[in-house]
Amino acid sequence: MVYQCGIIFGFLAIGELIVWLTGIKLPSSIIGMLLLTACLQLKWIRLRWVEGIANFLVKNLGFFFIPPGVALMLHLNVIKAQLLPIIVASAVSTVVVIVVTGWIHQLVRKYQHRQFTKRHGIH
Repeated sequence: MVYQCGIIFGFLAIGELIVWLTGIKLPSSIIGMLLLTACLQLKWIRLRWVEGIANFLVKNLGFFFIPPGVALMLHLNVIKAQLLPIIVASAVSTVVVIVVTGWIHQLVRKYQHRQFTKRHGIH
């Protein structure tokens, strides 16, 4: 299990280093996990090397949400004061995400259809 944690934290450290060296505006944990995923896909790292710790983390995922939940309770008065802007921002951003996702899906489907008809000589 320690070896598996070492791999996970190693990729987190590589992500931290990339953020520090490049100044990229992505969280280092995301960069590390993308690199880990790439290494797993390329079979540079075997799944069994990290599978145990990954299963443990997924099984205990709810536990990791306790600190943010406590922080929300501590700042409940601030949240209450800004409840309307929070609700509006959440609703608007949800609608925007749904619309943009649908629009991109339609564009991809049209592109795929054009490629299919071009490849198979269908007019």
